[in-house]
Amino acid sequence: MATVNIYLHLPGNCREVFDFYKAAFGGEYASMAFFKDMPPQEGFTLSPEEKEMVMHVSFPISAETVLMGSDSVGPYAENFKPGSNFAISVKPDSREEADALFEKLSPGGRVVMAMQETFWGSYYGMFSDKFGISWMINLDIQDQGA
Repeated sequence: MATVNIYLHLPGNCREVFDFYKAAFGGEYASMAFFKDMPPQEGFTLSPEEKEMVMHVSFPISAETVLMGSDSVGPYAENFKPGSNFAISVKPDSREEADALFEKLSPGGRVVMAMQETFWGSYYGMFSDKFGISWMINLDIQDQGA
């Protein structure tokens, strides 16, 4: 069965926001990566300031819940709207479940990134469904022994 968590997209203050939540809930980050850690991508350049922003943070709040987030940079920052800056993040148990969820939830919506293997070691896809809700499907390939 898939695990579902909330993913926050923030306007450049992700570290501040998550430090605030960390102080409130206690605990430690499971991971935090920055845009400077991302391999170069053709047609996608970042300013020195954007390179220092958070590409992904994972903060376990409980055994069942992980709050995740990133800063919105480059072309993604143009569509930032407070109050609608979140996505539902799904961690499926298998590639088959990932594909099935993507195929069932994305029709009539807008695919941002089709399911594909990523540099961070996941099988990942991102889309908005026909109701405008943002979704991220993220299967950790290492969990699958691939």
